[in-house]
Amino acid sequence: MLFLLGVLILLLGIGVSIGLHELGHLTPAKLFGVKVTQYMVGFGPTLWSRRRGETEYGVKAIPLGGYIRMIGMFPPRPGEDEDYVRASSTGRFRQLADQMREDAYEHIAPADSDRVFYKLPTWKKVVIMFGGPFMNLVIAFVLLVIIASGMGLPVQKTVDIAAVQTCAPTAAGTVPASCAPAERTAAAGKLRAGDRVVSIDGKQVTTTTQFTDVVRAHPGDTIPVVVRRDGSLVQLRLTPRLQRMPRLDSNGNEVVNWKGQLEYADVGVVGASIGGTSVDERQSLPQAIGTFGGALKQTSSVFLKIPQKMVGVWNAAFSGGTRDESSPQSVVGVGRMAGDATESKYASLKDKVMLLLMILSSLNLALFVFNLVPLLPLDGGHIAGALWEAVKRRIARMRGVTGPVYVDVAKALPVAYGVSIVLLVMFALLAYADIVNPVKLG
Repeated sequence: MLFLLGVLILLLGIGVSIGLHELGHLTPAKLFGVKVTQYMVGFGPTLWSRRRGETEYGVKAIPLGGYIRMIGMFPPRPGEDEDYVRASSTGRFRQLADQMREDAYEHIAPADSDRVFYKLPTWKKVVIMFGGPFMNLVIAFVLLVIIASGMGLPVQKTVDIAAVQTCAPTAAGTVPASCAPAERTAAAGKLRAGDRVVSIDGKQVTTTTQFTDVVRAHPGDTIPVVVRRDGSLVQLRLTPRLQRMPRLDSNGNEVVNWKGQLEYADVGVVGASIGGTSVDERQSLPQAIGTFGGALKQTSSVFLKIPQKMVGVWNAAFSGGTRDESSPQSVVGVGRMAGDATESKYASLKDKVMLLLMILSSLNLALFVFNLVPLLPLDGGHIAGALWEAVKRRIARMRGVTGPVYVDVAKALPVAYGVSIVLLVMFALLAYADIVNPVKLG
């Protein structure tokens, strides 16, 4: 029951995000005088609609997309009647369906001849098309500020030894019950469960990552370690053993290559399980902005590696490969994570709310970056067309050409068809991978 509740809350959040995305297109379009005939959240059969003024507002059955329809998004072809222009909308798949119909034309009344999208100055076109992704960016920012400044993010305060391994693992990966002194771990006989690490190699540590980074970087070297044991400071010297271990990124997560396989490195290990205590701390607004910037950078880096990531998803889905924790996910995957978050018996209500808000924030960041890809049918494709129109118009004026100069982005529709096919295949692959080998909450 709680799992279903989490999924429903996520779908509601997605629906609101879509509605606000399209509102980001609608508001500047109306402000600039463009005639908007439809504002729809979702796609498929219409569940509800109402006309107010010249615009029909409605909700459709599948809340996984949306669009607004502006008259005259594409200019007429040379020699065509300007009173009839090809119909289109901001919806990614809706505009493709419009163009596939031979009769996808709309009549422009004389009173609306100057209210068409294609006649707008370049900067207004960019503002309208950027307005949607910008709303996703604002949603992500607001949610993350609520989490970081209002609820607080977990901050590790101590590094504690949870358990000590006496014998080093064998080449097969098994840990023997007893071993010769030469095969004992660096921690055996020195560290104890319950020790609190104060410093290592002369550096104070408060996080697990700080401790393990030093250990992994010093195989074979003897390094000083200070721990607090039974209220007293104890000075130790540890010599990490050289061992082949999974490579870790800056966040302490295991690195998965493009084949969906773990990457390994020869690093130092001491043979101890490291834990610690964490507390939720509210961040100041400047700190929250920094956290948001880091999240945006990380999201952008994932999209830059989409081809590599998708190969990893394929291998995880069909070859039993390891699913990268930063792997892209479909709505099936994020829905599953939302359900797992609300169903968890080990998370408090505050933690569950925080996880759901974090998922929605991450999803909106992904939508922001994704929609700015400069290819039709994405918003970035229309922005790229508007910017190219400005360049083309300047060149035309330098050559002495007078009169209107437009760029017909509809000419790029064959590319848009190809992009849409690729997107559909990607979504299908991600959905399948999210069922058979999902990204799991830590």
